[in-house]
Amino acid sequence: MLTRLRNALSAALIALSCLLVPFGALAAWVTYGLADTGRYVTTMAPLAGDPAVQGAVADTVGAGIMHEMAPRLDHELGIRDERGTVRPFVYDAVRSFTRTEAFRTAWDAGNRALHGSVLSALQGGREGTVTVDLAPVTAQVKRQLTADHVPLARHIPVEHTEVPVLPAQELDRLRKGYHVLEVAGFWLPVSAAVLATTGIAVAACRRRALTATALGTALGGAFLLLAVAIGRRLTLADLPEAAHRPAAGAVYDALTQTLRTVSWLLIALGLTAALLCRLSELLARRRRASAAPAADPAPGPTRARV
Repeated sequence: MLTRLRNALSAALIALSCLLVPFGALAAWVTYGLADTGRYVTTMAPLAGDPAVQGAVADTVGAGIMHEMAPRLDHELGIRDERGTVRPFVYDAVRSFTRTEAFRTAWDAGNRALHGSVLSALQGGREGTVTVDLAPVTAQVKRQLTADHVPLARHIPVEHTEVPVLPAQELDRLRKGYHVLEVAGFWLPVSAAVLATTGIAVAACRRRALTATALGTALGGAFLLLAVAIGRRLTLADLPEAAHRPAAGAVYDALTQTLRTVSWLLIALGLTAALLCRLSELLARRRRASAAPAADPAPGPTRARV
């Protein structure tokens, strides 16, 4: 009866521990990965050379410039037809700029500023819509267009080229979720480790408990990997502009690279530990079999002497 109780308690603790593994890894990734500005900028830096990202940035900045220029072209100058003349020059200049070293510098600076603004908003330090300032990129484009003597380049507004990132109405919900993840990022992995250790300690057969923990950890890693793949598909499906999905996919893959690595690591470590436990069990059985004393041979028949 005591053995059954110990095994049942061990199974419950190990199952709960393995269930917490993927959620703990996800929370820790958000808290210690995405929330670190230096790591975020380092992760995003290679994307400055991605053609899909360059195209999306060119479209966004070009549309922003034309949107800001439209009132001046229409009302101040009264030359509405010039929009079609200026637009190709603007978009070509932006695309050309995204292939320069200056764009990489502006990309890193913009990502650093964006991350700081988002983090400040999530931590409760600011209110209102969070925007990313594209003024550095716009200023470079304006200088290039002016140098090329493009008509009306001097009318490009630099100080108002901003793109909203987080709407104000979503901040409260996102802030609450971020605070929950901050707590969970530390306590979920710790709880999973404590539950697994306790479950193995109270088990009647610790080798089997360790094997079950290893297999459960590998299963948790596989579940996390599947969740990342499903999240990617849902994220791209929700984008209103299909043309920007390759760029969004590149950004998603870069941000979740660490999470995918952790998932594969959990799978590899879990399967390796389970295999080692199984091999040690087989070796232990073989040693016990070889150490068992050989049975005495049966005595042969004897003849009675007369």
